[in-house]
Order: sequence, then structure tokens, then C-alpha cells
Amino acid sequence: MKILKKILLGLLFLVIILLVTGLFVSKDMIAEREVIINKPRHEVFDYVKLLKNQNEYSKWATMDPAMKKEFRGTDGTVGFVYAWDSEKSDVGKGEQEIKKITEDDRVDFELRFIKPFASTAQAYMTTDSIAGNQTKVKWGFGGKMAYPFNIMKLFMDPEKAVGDDFSTGLGRLKTILEKQ
Repeated sequence: MKILKKILLGLLFLVIILLVTGLFVSKDMIAEREVIINKPRHEVFDYVKLLKNQNEYSKWATMDPAMKKEFRGTDGTVGFVYAWDSEKSDVGKGEQEIKKITEDDRVDFELRFIKPFASTAQAYMTTDSIAGNQTKVKWGFGGKMAYPFNIMKLFMDPEKAVGDDFSTGLGRLKTILEKQ
């Protein structure tokens, strides 16, 4: 009985240490990646501002071919919503809404995750002319990890995980657009 009590006290102490540590761990989560696409800025922007096109290049859209998808509004305009619902926990349920469009420059999205954890994040895609027919595309994401979930940042790097997924998607986007 004394051993069990010591184990429980040890576990309680460990949980308290983690919770206190979580108070000092940043809640911010930011990721951004970029790619150069050999196409004019206007063509690239016209493609990336359409949320339905993310089904062709986004890593997340391809993780569950059986996920349910719903579209509300006019794609490529402020207020358009792309919603998804998957039985796979790494895909979950949520929606993405176009919040602002600066023509040929930037699209701002709001991501609302419902399952497995409720949270909201801001995302964006920008296009920038490099030279002639070259366009730099940036895909970025920013959000907050709620306490005490921010403790996970001590054991994994969410910026790297999301950033790697952006890199995969941007590579696919480059391939698709340069074939057109």
C-alpha cells in the first residue's frame, strides 16, 4: 500500500510540474513555407484563391479520400466556406472560410477546427512576382495552443509538422501549375 501511495504521489508531483511548466511555454503556433512557381502571378493567384483547388495540392485534403466535404457560397470570394468531416482523428472535423482577398496578392482564411480539439487559427496564402513568369507563393498559419495543451510543444514541434505539410502542398501546387 505504501508503494502505491508513493507512486501516486510521484505521478501527482509530475502532473503538477508539467502544469506549472505549461504556464511558461508559449501558446503561439506559427508556420510558414514558400515556393517559387514558374508561372505569372495572376495565374497563380487565380488558382490559389479557390479553396476547392486545395483538394488537388493540400496534404490534409488527401489524407482521407472518404471524408465528407461541403462547400458554401461562391468559391474565390469572401465568405466562401469549405467544411470537412472525417472519421480519421488526424483529419478530424472543421471548416475553412475566406475572410479577406487582396487581388493578386493575398488570401486570408480562418480555420475552425471542431474535432478532435476545438480551436481557431488564421491562415494565408500570398503571391509575389519575382521576375517575369516567376511567382513566390507563401503559405502561412498562426494560432494559439490552449493551456495545458501547449505543454505538447515540449515534446513535439508543431511548427515543423505544419510547415512540412505546407512544403508538401506547395510542392504539389508547383507541379500542378507548371504542367498547365
